[in-house]
Amino acid sequence: MKNGWSPYLGGALTGLLLIAWVLSTTFILGKTKMLGASTAFVRVAALVENQINPQAVKTLAYYQKYKPKVDWKLVLVFIGVPIGAFLAAVKNKEFKVRMIHERFQRAFGKNQVLRAAMAFMGGFLLVYGARLAGGCPSGHGLSGMSQLSLSAFISVAGFFIGGIPLAFILYKRRR
Repeated sequence: MKNGWSPYLGGALTGLLLIAWVLSTTFILGKTKMLGASTAFVRVAALVENQINPQAVKTLAYYQKYKPKVDWKLVLVFIGVPIGAFLAAVKNKEFKVRMIHERFQRAFGKNQVLRAAMAFMGGFLLVYGARLAGGCPSGHGLSGMSQLSLSAFISVAGFFIGGIPLAFILYKRRR
C-alpha cells in the first residue's frame, strides 16, 4: 500500500475499536463478545452441510456449538471485508481490475492449475489452522492477547513463525 495509514495510527484505532466493541457488547448484550472472524467459515460450512446432510448438522457436536446461521461475523467477512478492501484501494489510488495479482504470478508462474491449487491450499490451511488454534489472528491477536491469554500468545507466535518465511518466499527481494 503506497498511500496507506501509519501502522501506529492503525494499531491505536484497532485497540480503541476493540475496547469499544467489548464495552458495547458487554453492556448492550449483557455478555462479552470478542472480535474474530474464522467462525464465519464454520457457519458457511454448517449452512452448506445443512443443505446436503441435515442429520449430520443435528447430531455433530461441532455444529451444535457453531449452528448454521447468518450472523454478524459472516456478514463482516463476506461483505464488509471486500467492501473495505475496495474502498481502501480506491482511496489509495491502487485499485485496478486484474485476474491475478502480479506477486502471486511471480511466485507461482503462469500455470493456472498450479496457482489455483496453491490458492485453495493456502486458504484451506489458513482456515484449518485458525479453527485448530481456536481462533484466527484477529481472535487471538486482538481479543486473546488483550486478555493476556497464554494460548493467544502461543498462537500469535505461530502466525509469525509461519508467516515470515512465507513472506520471504512470496515477496522475494529484487536485487
